[in-house]
Amino acid sequence: MERSEISKAAYLRFPVYLRYLKAEAAAGVEYVSSSEIAEDMHLSAVCVRKDLALVASEPGKPRLGFAVEKLICDLERALGYHLKTHACVVGAGRLGRAFLVYDGFEHYGIDVVAAFDISPAQVGALSGKPIYPMERLKEIAERERVKLGILTVPGDAAQAACDAMVEAGITAILSFAPAYVRVPEGVTLRCEDLAATLASLISEAGEHH
Repeated sequence: MERSEISKAAYLRFPVYLRYLKAEAAAGVEYVSSSEIAEDMHLSAVCVRKDLALVASEPGKPRLGFAVEKLICDLERALGYHLKTHACVVGAGRLGRAFLVYDGFEHYGIDVVAAFDISPAQVGALSGKPIYPMERLKEIAERERVKLGILTVPGDAAQAACDAMVEAGITAILSFAPAYVRVPEGVTLRCEDLAATLASLISEAGEHH
């Protein structure tokens, strides 16, 4: 099924199913039913059945359910994880460097190929990944066909860095910069404020006491 036929809500649930199924596979589980998934993940059984029907290449077997490994492959294909996406980090401070060395991206078809920074002191390499001066962003991004960027610069540098990413042909940006940034039409931007998220989580936890 084409991605355009899958609702955004369902698409956002697919990685959650994938994590669950990989944990089940690691525990030696070979088959799982949609009702078991729904119960374990506290979701509607109807919702899970509809979601899996969108991606499963084979129907579940009576009294057994879906083959876990096969369903993992189906979900990864639906999410495009079989297609390698090149990404880069802009801002090679502590947070940026953490993204540069994190090896979990490869499980989702994402290869962080490089980082960039305006400070000469940051230029070099980390865990075999190059850190380039910022002025080489466009050159490297075009050469490596980078379409995804992770923005981890200070707030006062965020818009300029974001503009440089757009100019370099990057069409999807995940921003951790503590500032509002604007992107032109055709560029996807998602902003994450770690402090605000933690504060919200603490607030929600407090409501349950």
